[in-house]
Amino acid sequence: MKNTPVVFITDRLFFPFIFINKPSMPMRKYYFILLLSFIFKMGMAQTPPTDLADRLKALEDNLRFSDQALTKKIDDLLWYQKLGDIAIIDKVSYASKPPHVVKNPTGQGANNPVVIPAYTFVPKKFFSSKKLPLMVLIHGGIHGDFNTFNAHIVKELIDQGYIVIAPEYRGSTGYGSVFHRQIDYGDYENDDVLAGKRWAVENMPQVDAERVGIMGWSHGGMITLMNIFDHPEDYRVAYAGVPVSDLIARMGYKTQSYRNEFAAATHLGKDASENVAEYRRRSPMWNAHKLKTPLLVHTNTNDEDVNVLEVEGLINALKAHGKKFDYKIYQDAPGGHIFNRIDTKLARESREEIYRFLAPHLTPPNPVK
Repeated sequence: MKNTPVVFITDRLFFPFIFINKPSMPMRKYYFILLLSFIFKMGMAQTPPTDLADRLKALEDNLRFSDQALTKKIDDLLWYQKLGDIAIIDKVSYASKPPHVVKNPTGQGANNPVVIPAYTFVPKKFFSSKKLPLMVLIHGGIHGDFNTFNAHIVKELIDQGYIVIAPEYRGSTGYGSVFHRQIDYGDYENDDVLAGKRWAVENMPQVDAERVGIMGWSHGGMITLMNIFDHPEDYRVAYAGVPVSDLIARMGYKTQSYRNEFAAATHLGKDASENVAEYRRRSPMWNAHKLKTPLLVHTNTNDEDVNVLEVEGLINALKAHGKKFDYKIYQDAPGGHIFNRIDTKLARESREEIYRFLAPHLTPPNPVK
């Protein structure tokens, strides 16, 4: 008779046992007693249900953040494999604003600045005493991170002669639970990126402080827009790809779990219906009147993440305020949200369009023709 593995699943824990095919009643009783013994041994039977749920949630979180940290460390090594022959690669840290939510404001170090990691890439081909333009490259995602998915874009910038800094603003994945929960979508994250730009200007001697651009896609596009709206003197030019543009509209077409991310106590603390003014304050569309920086915007009609209506709202707001800028609405471009970050012919042509827009303002030594 063949043994059959059976798995008991109870409240997200699993217990593997080996059953005999069609076990007899005595055998069933034996395995039931064994299961109870295991539960008692783990101290679970004496644990109040609410406490048990908290402990399981903490365990899940620890595993998730440990996995993310390991993934990040592995991916960090891949940067050297992919770009180490053409770039001097480093990972630096700098101070930004304190946490936006502090549980115990009088606690020791409670209001210390958040330390932000960032990647820097300096082109070896142009490494000399000559000054080079700086590109601030911003990753997307509510809890995204800067990883080697972006390696081809960094390579294209390096080949043109840009120094690149890519900040891992608060809330980025791969740095543990505390950093993860410091997310401040649309506010302090913008300051983290600005602090990274200013760090590079002050600490990287080859950076030309007068030739700094900023670019990003999705949430990175949103941060790009808010940086040039609030700090136009810091940037010569900007590109925003499929940018999150209107948080109020976005909360209307996204799921409840997405809205919960924003309403969490560690984030905005309220949903859009409870604090429209704050969601509006953080939205590029409602800050369009501030534009002073040369800007290119791209969007795509089949974007499955940032609905084209958001970006159309931004475009219409900029036009209504009489702002001069460039934009293009792609029609059902393959790839949806990442249409011009993949490796298709259209994507490469779209990125070349971006680089040609940036070059006159930043004059890299080897611009795209």
